[in-house]
Amino acid sequence: MQLDHRGARPRRRLVLVAMAAGALAAATLAGCGEADPDAADGGPADPVATSGESDEPLVIYSGRSEELVGGLLDRLEEVTGVPVEVRFASTAELAAQLLEEGDATPADLFFSQDGGALGALGSAGLLAELPGEVLDRVPVEYQSADGTWVATSARARVIAYDPAQVDEAELPTTFQDLVDPVWTGQVGYAPTNASWHAYVTALRVIEGEDGARDWLTAFAANDPVAFESNDLVLAAVNDGQIALGLINHYYLYALTADVGEDAVTAKLHYITGEDPAGLVNVAGIGLLAGSDATESALAAAEFLLSDEAQQYFADETAEYPVVDGITSTVHDLPPLDSLQGPDIDLSDLASLEETLTLLQEVGLS
Repeated sequence: MQLDHRGARPRRRLVLVAMAAGALAAATLAGCGEADPDAADGGPADPVATSGESDEPLVIYSGRSEELVGGLLDRLEEVTGVPVEVRFASTAELAAQLLEEGDATPADLFFSQDGGALGALGSAGLLAELPGEVLDRVPVEYQSADGTWVATSARARVIAYDPAQVDEAELPTTFQDLVDPVWTGQVGYAPTNASWHAYVTALRVIEGEDGARDWLTAFAANDPVAFESNDLVLAAVNDGQIALGLINHYYLYALTADVGEDAVTAKLHYITGEDPAGLVNVAGIGLLAGSDATESALAAAEFLLSDEAQQYFADETAEYPVVDGITSTVHDLPPLDSLQGPDIDLSDLASLEETLTLLQEVGLS
């Protein structure tokens, strides 16, 4: 079902102001922002309306952009009957704001673009443990070990490639293959993008600091081509300017929707075998521990994991649903359980300050 916010009931929106006091936290969480876009059977398939604890609205801090999820949040208000106020900003800004506000935050629910930001808030004791009926909707690898956050959708790191320059048999099969001298000057990446930072953070967690430094040093020596965004990386691959590009999978589907299938020559290559280059990251939600609207927040969580919302992610944003049995009716996505990303606790992607320092030291910031 396509959701269009233009036809939904108006929803209040809050304006995010700059937070000087949160600068240190923002630096720690920089890179968590919105990208340029076997589950158990427990839990309800569809959310139910709630009477709410008061007349106060449910306040959502959303690090997911209004362009991507505005219609879905309008639908949340319609389905649950809960009045909703949404504060849209980058995940990094909102996580910093929440760390600054602490228990005094007006937020009831945090809708994050990144598992690392949720992990940081969970470690700070700001998130409440979610009930089993919510957690059981999603595989354990897409929720925190302590039950304080759960994924709502997933996305895969992939290699976009130009088939006119690269045969399928020649494509890298591990992250180490990407630093082979044969790819000198032929790999595009977006050094300031959140997905790149998350990948390097995963590399640090999996390979250790020395292993990550060695790979990044070799990558830098291969003269990778820097772009301002993943969209531009993909455009360069599609135009034949470079052979390979490091992006998230859904950019190709967005490009195809924009320019038409006939104008897209680039293809996607998924690295499997639990390799760091095949990282599967998530967007997700956490309930603020100090919220006075627990019932409403749980109704929102149930909605975002409902079949309707999961179908929205599959069809509208070309992301992977995290609830079993939902597949896209629009996009031909490989099954999520076929991706074989690295075995990593996504909460550990919170250590982004160290990632940014390392990237600066090796000249890739």
